[in-house]
Amino acid sequence: MARQGLFLVYTGDGKGKTTASLGVTLRAVGRGLNVRYMQFIKSPERTYGEHIALKKLGVEMEQMGIGFTWTKTPEEHRVALAKAWQKAKEALQDDSIDLLVLDELNNALAISKFPIEDVLPLAEVLEAIAQRPATMHLVVTGRSAHPALVAMADLVSTIDATKHYYEEGIPAVKGLEF
Repeated sequence: MARQGLFLVYTGDGKGKTTASLGVTLRAVGRGLNVRYMQFIKSPERTYGEHIALKKLGVEMEQMGIGFTWTKTPEEHRVALAKAWQKAKEALQDDSIDLLVLDELNNALAISKFPIEDVLPLAEVLEAIAQRPATMHLVVTGRSAHPALVAMADLVSTIDATKHYYEEGIPAVKGLEF
């Protein structure tokens, strides 16, 4: 019997969405699946622990963003998002990929500080997800998951923010958050 690809969404305001997708990635690699991991917001200009670890595991990770939306001009972000979406569309058609992770896609789709619909059209995203190879598992992460993505997904986990050490003045911790 052929494997049916599942669509998982990790969303919410709490920390751990990318971490959840990395856990799925780790399991998939352990089972010999071909994994591709793409990040929509994080920039290759910074070093993240997950990138280092996945490289050691032989998983291709593409950091296609240019950082937080307030760090560059809207047009720079729009160009980066357009390029990222083109790469993601190609990956969504690649039947050699067993697990595709589109980390921070929810964040990208939820940008409201500048127009994105022309470079990252929701209808096109939904169609590409629906038309992916039948055996491809897909993980999408990020805050503010669009209701249409939530409706399409086979699994949606919402990670809530109950307590965080940021509130006590402790900054991001190397090895825990980056």
